[in-house]
Amino acid sequence: MAEKVIALACNAGMSTSLLVKKMQEAAKAKGRDYEIYAKTAADVEDMVAGRGATKPDVILIGPQIGYLKADLSKKTEPAGVPLDVINMQDYGMMRGDKVIEAAEKLMGV
Repeated sequence: MAEKVIALACNAGMSTSLLVKKMQEAAKAKGRDYEIYAKTAADVEDMVAGRGATKPDVILIGPQIGYLKADLSKKTEPAGVPLDVINMQDYGMMRGDKVIEAAEKLMGV
C-alpha cells in the first residue's frame, strides 16, 4: 500500500495523464511510494468518498479548471482532503517534481 495518494483532476485527462507519469518518475527518484492517478473534475466527490479509486490524501486540479476550486473545495474539505490548483507553468512544462513538492506541502510531508 502506498504511503500517500495524490489525485489529479481535470477536464478530459489527456495532458494530466502525462503529468501523472512525470510525477510518478519524480516520486520514485525521491524514494517516495506514492499512488498517483488522474480523474475528471466530475469524479471528485467519488474520489473523496473512496468510490471507484483509492481515497486521496490530496487533490490537485489542472489550471484550466482553476475556476472550479471553490466549488470542488466544498466537496473535499468535509472529507479532510486538501485541494489546490496546479501551478500553470509547472503544468505546462510537465514538471512532475514541482507538482510533487506542491502536493507534499499540502499533505504536510
